[in-house]
Amino acid sequence: MNFGGKTRRRGKNDTEGEKRELVFKGDDQEYAYVTKLLGNGRLSAISIKGEKLRVHIRGKMRKKVWIAVGNLVLVSEREFETVKEDTDRNVDLLIRYNDEEESQLRKYGEIPDVRPKTDEGAAEEGDDADIEFNRDLEADDDSDSDNNNNIRDDDFDIDDI
Repeated sequence: MNFGGKTRRRGKNDTEGEKRELVFKGDDQEYAYVTKLLGNGRLSAISIKGEKLRVHIRGKMRKKVWIAVGNLVLVSEREFETVKEDTDRNVDLLIRYNDEEESQLRKYGEIPDVRPKTDEGAAEEGDDADIEFNRDLEADDDSDSDNNNNIRDDDFDIDDI
């Protein structure tokens, strides 16, 4: 008997509890950490060697495997693309490792114990993160106190606004 409807299919692909075979990197593959989600099936990552990568999520993984910043992933270099100088390399996402698999890879010596440094805190072009607002508080306090002596809170009423 078919019951149709969305509620019957929920949780169908739930594989959280299942263990899978640990996959090691092969030729033209490397491990990387996700640094930024770019949208449209793309993300930015930094390889174990410290190189910046632009990662494309394959169609097989879209909307099935959820990626977050800080996840360890296995990426494969694109054979059909040439690398331009001063640009991030384009690679394809193959596997997202969970925390248990990441610790096993560390135990086998595949990845280092220390994560590579990322530019998460650094300001990008156009960001205002490097602007500092410094005020001389003593000078401002003197000028504000002169203005505040002339105007009191009792002088204003809600109807005056």
